[in-house]
Amino acid sequence: MSDHSDVHTETPAAHAGHRHGVPADADRRHLTAALVLLVAFIAVEVVVGVLSGSLALISDAAHMLSDAAAIVFALIAMRLSARPPQGGYTFGLKRAEIMSAQINGLTLLLLAVYFIYEGIARLIHPPDVEGWPVLVTALAGIAVNVAAARLIGRADRTRLNIEGAYQHILNDLFAFIAAAVAGLVVMLTGFTRADAIAALVVAALMIKAGYELVRDSGRVFMEAAPAGTDPAVIGAAMADRPGVVEVHDLHVWEVTSGYPALSAHVLVEPGGDCHTVRRDVEGLLSERHHIGHTTLQVDHIAPETLLIGATPTGAHCGDAHGPAHRPAPAGPL
Repeated sequence: MSDHSDVHTETPAAHAGHRHGVPADADRRHLTAALVLLVAFIAVEVVVGVLSGSLALISDAAHMLSDAAAIVFALIAMRLSARPPQGGYTFGLKRAEIMSAQINGLTLLLLAVYFIYEGIARLIHPPDVEGWPVLVTALAGIAVNVAAARLIGRADRTRLNIEGAYQHILNDLFAFIAAAVAGLVVMLTGFTRADAIAALVVAALMIKAGYELVRDSGRVFMEAAPAGTDPAVIGAAMADRPGVVEVHDLHVWEVTSGYPALSAHVLVEPGGDCHTVRRDVEGLLSERHHIGHTTLQVDHIAPETLLIGATPTGAHCGDAHGPAHRPAPAGPL
């Protein structure tokens, strides 16, 4: 009987976990409907913004164009990520969703820089702004963006690319609210700098949303552990399972949003059943830590290693990565 078990598994429950709760077809329908709403409104907003001289409306029209692009990127990424693995792409193209989220985040940051520059320039040299076209268009924009946000909100926002598109829409909604306030202020007081101030408020919101998208997608690209997951806690829990002597070379990462994966080298006491230990550890990872995509190399530890008191890791791996996890010492009786 072999003393080695090196098995990749994916439990049914965990596999269902990264088949997201909302069907992909429904996600696409929601995003497509939101896209149609936005494109129809962009043309109206550009015309009114140019005629009224409103930076808030022109900036928001550009932001809405980025919203539409964000939704297009999300739809393309959903198509690509659904393709089955083939050739050298052993996970398929699932990270296309993360690329979409990163593009959306960077777009928000670049737009924010431009509108900060233009907003400051207009604070120094305020142009003439007509308040009523700004107010009317902004109120219509609020209605359109509320409808679009509700549509995208029905999709699976645990996917970063969909969350990226949602953040674009949500920031655009805030922008319209700011533009409406600016239009009202201009109408009532003639204070035209209110338009530029509204654009700066929108830019600040863009920076926040863009930074969060770039940060979260960057974690996936850098193969960091999923947010809220502590590999040290997982390693200690694995090491405390019956028959386990040590766990090392532990890696936890996300293939894409909601698709965590884990690999590790598990050493089992001499004479232990490697397959039983592997199944037990897999159950722990799936049920307690919600990780179903696992690759575990399970070996018997050499008896001589225990006799001479050598470090188990050194006996098996010349280049082990990360800390070794061993069972907690038994407390006093």
